Amino acid sequence: MVKGISRQVIVVHAPEPKLFEQAIFILKDEAVKEGITDEDLMREAQLAIRSKEKPGRKRHLYLYGAVWAAGGALTTGIAWLLTWLF
Repeated sequence: MVKGISRQVIVVHAPEPKLFEQAIFILKDEAVKEGITDEDLMREAQLAIRSKEKPGRKRHLYLYGAVWAAGGALTTGIAWLLTWLF
């Protein structure tokens, strides 16, 4: 239990409540101090709920796997070439 800390939160109800009923976002202290409007906060919360993945993350994983596969193929090819020559 936390005592003595006051935090501001935004509660957003799920648009399609299959598994979750609501999402609770805890605001950073900077967001409160900078004077961001309520509409901006709600828009950001709705955007976070609707986004399923971070953009570009999946492509990065595919590229990472392709680099390792190419490295393994190159290593295997060099090992085969060395055993064939010597």
